Amino acid sequence: MNDETPYKYLGPWRGSRYKQFFLKDRKVFAQTLYRETVGAEPLTPEEVAAEYDVPVEAVFEAIHYCTRNEELLRQERDEEAALIRERGLDKWPYAPRDFRPEHWR
Repeated sequence: MNDETPYKYLGPWRGSRYKQFFLKDRKVFAQTLYRETVGAEPLTPEEVAAEYDVPVEAVFEAIHYCTRNEELLRQERDEEAALIRERGLDKWPYAPRDFRPEHWR
């Protein structure tokens, strides 16, 4: 895989089975930063940057990347959820007794 990207702070993680981008030099999904800005209790990009100790520009790159690669991110989430179900890791004792997979996404 070509390591060159249009991003300063994001890129592929060498050896990862995931195609989605990570923060360069840190094994943190770009998607993780993005979800912090749009989740149930969204943070500002500046707050996310402070929480993860990254430049705010890295958060803006993650937002840009994730909004333009929604299909890839959805596909990889679905594949990960399928692997968890196949292995039974979505059931007690690996998951809380009241775990509902439909709320996991």
